[in-house]
Amino acid sequence: MYPEPSRHAPVERVVQVHQPAPYPPAVAVPAPVVPMQPDTVPSVASIVLPDGRVITGYAINPAHPAPVETKPAVSRTAVNIALGGVGFLAVCGGLLLLTSFIAALTALIVQLIILAAVIFGGCIALQLFTGNGHQSGTTVNIRKAVIKRNKFYG
Repeated sequence: MYPEPSRHAPVERVVQVHQPAPYPPAVAVPAPVVPMQPDTVPSVASIVLPDGRVITGYAINPAHPAPVETKPAVSRTAVNIALGGVGFLAVCGGLLLLTSFIAALTALIVQLIILAAVIFGGCIALQLFTGNGHQSGTTVNIRKAVIKRNKFYG
Protein backbone atom coordinates (compact mmCIF):
# COMPACT_ATOMS: atom_id res chain seq x y z
CA MET A 1 0.00 0.00 0.00
CA TYR A 2 2.69 2.37 0.85
CA PRO A 3 5.26 2.90 -1.86
CA GLU A 4 8.64 1.63 -1.10
CA PRO A 5 11.33 4.14 -0.59
CA SER A 6 13.27 4.59 -3.71
CA ARG A 7 16.82 3.55 -3.81
CA HIS A 8 17.89 6.48 -5.88
CA ALA A 9 19.88 9.33 -4.51
CA PRO A 10 17.87 12.02 -2.75
CA VAL A 11 16.80 14.94 -4.89
CA GLU A 12 18.23 18.19 -3.75
CA ARG A 13 15.67 20.86 -3.35
CA VAL A 14 16.55 24.51 -3.70
CA VAL A 15 15.07 26.71 -0.98
CA GLN A 16 14.99 30.42 -1.56
CA VAL A 17 14.71 32.69 1.46
CA HIS A 18 13.39 36.20 0.96
CA GLN A 19 14.36 38.86 3.43
CA PRO A 20 11.87 41.72 3.78
CA ALA A 21 13.25 45.02 2.68
CA PRO A 22 12.32 48.06 4.76
CA TYR A 23 10.14 50.68 3.20
CA PRO A 24 11.94 53.83 2.28
CA PRO A 25 11.06 56.71 4.56
CA ALA A 26 8.02 58.59 3.40
CA VAL A 27 8.53 61.99 1.90
CA ALA A 28 6.67 64.56 3.93
CA VAL A 29 3.92 65.88 1.73
CA PRO A 30 2.00 68.71 3.34
CA ALA A 31 -1.62 67.80 3.90
CA PRO A 32 -4.23 70.13 2.51
CA VAL A 33 -5.35 72.70 5.05
CA VAL A 34 -9.02 72.57 5.84
CA PRO A 35 -10.38 75.68 7.54
CA MET A 36 -11.77 74.73 10.94
CA GLN A 37 -12.83 76.53 14.03
CA PRO A 38 -10.08 76.68 16.67
CA ASP A 39 -12.17 74.73 19.21
CA THR A 40 -12.84 71.85 16.83
CA VAL A 41 -9.27 71.11 15.68
CA PRO A 42 -8.46 67.62 16.97
CA SER A 43 -5.07 66.88 18.44
CA VAL A 44 -2.56 65.15 16.16
CA ALA A 45 -0.28 62.39 17.44
CA SER A 46 2.91 61.15 15.72
CA ILE A 47 4.64 57.83 16.40
CA VAL A 48 8.21 57.03 15.28
CA LEU A 49 8.66 53.35 14.46
CA PRO A 50 11.99 51.58 15.11
CA ASP A 51 12.83 51.55 11.42
CA GLY A 52 12.54 55.35 11.24
CA ARG A 53 9.09 55.63 9.76
CA VAL A 54 6.74 58.23 11.26
CA ILE A 55 3.04 57.51 11.53
CA THR A 56 0.87 60.54 12.10
CA GLY A 57 -2.80 60.39 12.99
CA TYR A 58 -5.47 61.98 15.00
CA ALA A 59 -5.66 61.10 18.64
CA ILE A 60 -8.88 59.48 19.70
CA ASN A 61 -10.39 61.39 22.56
CA PRO A 62 -12.23 59.24 25.05
CA ALA A 63 -15.99 59.41 24.70
CA HIS A 64 -17.62 61.22 27.57
CA PRO A 65 -20.85 59.66 28.75
CA ALA A 66 -23.96 61.80 28.59
CA PRO A 67 -24.71 63.49 31.89
CA VAL A 68 -27.23 61.57 33.94
CA GLU A 69 -30.41 63.53 34.44
CA THR A 70 -31.12 63.89 38.12
CA LYS A 71 -34.64 63.11 39.15
CA PRO A 72 -36.38 65.56 41.48
CA ALA A 73 -37.35 64.38 44.93
CA VAL A 74 -41.04 64.68 44.05
CA SER A 75 -42.38 63.62 40.69
CA ARG A 76 -44.02 66.19 38.43
CA THR A 77 -47.21 64.14 38.32
CA ALA A 78 -47.56 64.36 42.09
CA VAL A 79 -47.01 68.12 41.98
CA ASN A 80 -49.65 68.50 39.25
CA ILE A 81 -52.16 66.45 41.25
CA ALA A 82 -51.49 68.53 44.35
CA LEU A 83 -51.93 71.80 42.44
CA GLY A 84 -55.15 70.48 40.94
CA GLY A 85 -56.42 69.67 44.44
CA VAL A 86 -55.58 73.16 45.69
CA GLY A 87 -57.41 74.69 42.72
CA PHE A 88 -60.42 72.42 43.32
CA LEU A 89 -60.55 73.45 46.98
CA ALA A 90 -60.40 77.12 45.99
CA VAL A 91 -63.28 76.65 43.54
CA CYS A 92 -65.34 74.72 46.11
CA GLY A 93 -64.84 77.48 48.65
CA GLY A 94 -65.93 80.05 46.08
CA LEU A 95 -68.99 77.98 45.16
CA LEU A 96 -69.89 77.64 48.83
CA LEU A 97 -69.69 81.40 49.24
CA LEU A 98 -71.68 81.90 46.05
CA THR A 99 -74.48 79.58 47.18
CA SER A 100 -74.53 81.27 50.60
CA PHE A 101 -74.77 84.66 48.90
CA ILE A 102 -77.64 83.48 46.66
CA ALA A 103 -79.52 82.03 49.67
CA ALA A 104 -79.09 85.28 51.64
CA LEU A 105 -80.21 87.39 48.68
CA THR A 106 -83.31 85.19 48.22
CA ALA A 107 -84.18 85.52 51.92
CA LEU A 108 -83.79 89.32 51.70
CA ILE A 109 -86.11 89.53 48.69
CA VAL A 110 -88.74 87.35 50.41
CA GLN A 111 -88.59 89.52 53.55
CA LEU A 112 -88.96 92.72 51.48
CA ILE A 113 -92.05 91.28 49.75
CA ILE A 114 -93.59 90.31 53.10
CA LEU A 115 -92.81 93.76 54.52
CA ALA A 116 -94.45 95.47 51.54
CA ALA A 117 -97.54 93.29 51.92
CA VAL A 118 -97.80 94.08 55.64
CA ILE A 119 -97.43 97.83 55.09
CA PHE A 120 -99.86 97.90 52.15
CA GLY A 121 -102.39 95.73 54.02
CA GLY A 122 -102.07 97.95 57.11
CA CYS A 123 -102.84 101.07 55.07
CA ILE A 124 -105.95 99.44 53.62
CA ALA A 125 -107.07 98.25 57.07
CA LEU A 126 -106.66 101.76 58.49
CA GLN A 127 -108.81 103.22 55.75
CA LEU A 128 -111.54 100.66 56.27
CA PHE A 129 -111.71 100.73 60.03
CA THR A 130 -111.13 104.40 60.73
CA GLY A 131 -114.31 106.08 61.99
CA ASN A 132 -114.40 109.73 60.95
CA GLY A 133 -117.33 112.03 61.91
CA HIS A 134 -118.34 112.60 58.36
CA GLN A 135 -118.64 110.27 55.48
CA SER A 136 -118.01 111.36 52.04
CA GLY A 137 -120.06 110.12 49.19
CA THR A 138 -123.66 110.22 47.94
CA THR A 139 -126.58 109.33 50.20
CA VAL A 140 -129.41 107.54 48.46
CA ASN A 141 -132.75 107.12 50.15
CA ILE A 142 -134.74 104.34 48.68
CA ARG A 143 -138.55 104.64 48.91
CA LYS A 144 -141.50 103.59 46.98
CA ALA A 145 -141.48 105.04 43.58
CA VAL A 146 -144.01 104.77 40.87
CA ILE A 147 -142.98 104.44 37.29
CA LYS A 148 -145.78 104.85 34.78
CA ARG A 149 -145.25 105.06 31.10
CA ASN A 150 -141.54 105.61 31.47
CA LYS A 151 -142.02 108.52 33.84
CA PHE A 152 -140.68 108.56 37.33
CA TYR A 153 -142.97 109.84 40.11
CA GLY A 154 -141.13 110.09 43.29
